Amino acid sequence: MKKRKKNNFLLTDNQMAEFVSKGYLILENIIDDKTNKKFLNEIGHTSTSLNKKNADQSWLAEHYNEIMKTSKIPLVKAGTSLKKAYKKKSALNDVISNPVLSGAIKSLVGDKPKLDHHFLHITFPSKYYHDASQKISQGNHNDCVIDPREKTFDIQLFYFPTAVEKNMGGTRYIPGSHFRMVNELAIARYHNIRGQKHVVCPAGTVIIFHHNIWHGAGINNSKKIRYGFKIRLMPTQKQVKLWTKKTYKNNHDEEALYWNRGIEKNSIKEILQKTEPWFEADSGRLDILNRIRLWRHISNDKNFDAAYWLTRIENDYN
Repeated sequence: MKKRKKNNFLLTDNQMAEFVSKGYLILENIIDDKTNKKFLNEIGHTSTSLNKKNADQSWLAEHYNEIMKTSKIPLVKAGTSLKKAYKKKSALNDVISNPVLSGAIKSLVGDKPKLDHHFLHITFPSKYYHDASQKISQGNHNDCVIDPREKTFDIQLFYFPTAVEKNMGGTRYIPGSHFRMVNELAIARYHNIRGQKHVVCPAGTVIIFHHNIWHGAGINNSKKIRYGFKIRLMPTQKQVKLWTKKTYKNNHDEEALYWNRGIEKNSIKEILQKTEPWFEADSGRLDILNRIRLWRHISNDKNFDAAYWLTRIENDYN
């Protein structure tokens, strides 16, 4: 059996279009069980730690602090090259070296990304909290202040070393929200947004999010600890045609909106024009325009359009 070439793990056109459109990609069950267990061992995971009965929840904080003190997760300076962030034989190095994940990383931010930060998220079962204020879910937010960059984007890897079941309150996220520029918690007052999703996945899943996507943690109503490890990466090069050498043909035969013969199914144009349940009839169109703008940039196809969305507002000859 022939080995798959490294470049064959780069994302496809459709996967790139899905990321541009929705702001995330799910790579399900790509990390093997051996690596997942290795990671849990390295962070000091103990499966029996929650059997302790104590009316005072201080031990939960102590447990978390102890994990952070004794774990093998390194302290990495912001701006460190991803290739130098983790020791060769560590679980985290095994994770980022996974060919499917490394191909996706290269496709989105290039082969020399830098680490912005990483963080171990541990969510304890809600029954261990007596204080009602600790039983509420995290509000919707994005992980940045208002970001003025129009074309450059960071990515965030969410690695789940254990299965995330429905009652574990997996990360809540709003597909397609990454073009809505807000200041971190400015959207925390908005709840139950139409079309929101929750992470439910098998162990070894990695979800890649656009840094600006709206998200928040849910309440863990299971009897298990929920683990998630986040790595934020920033590019060090232009994010143009990183996944392909293909030359895109400029398309000048766009048909008018509503009067076309139908868009080819699963085509880039169809993917970029799919609306989300929370889109308003008017301002939702701005998200479609921004998707097309970003696709033009990453594909280096300056004349690309879908249903004439951008072309109709570019005829300013003054």
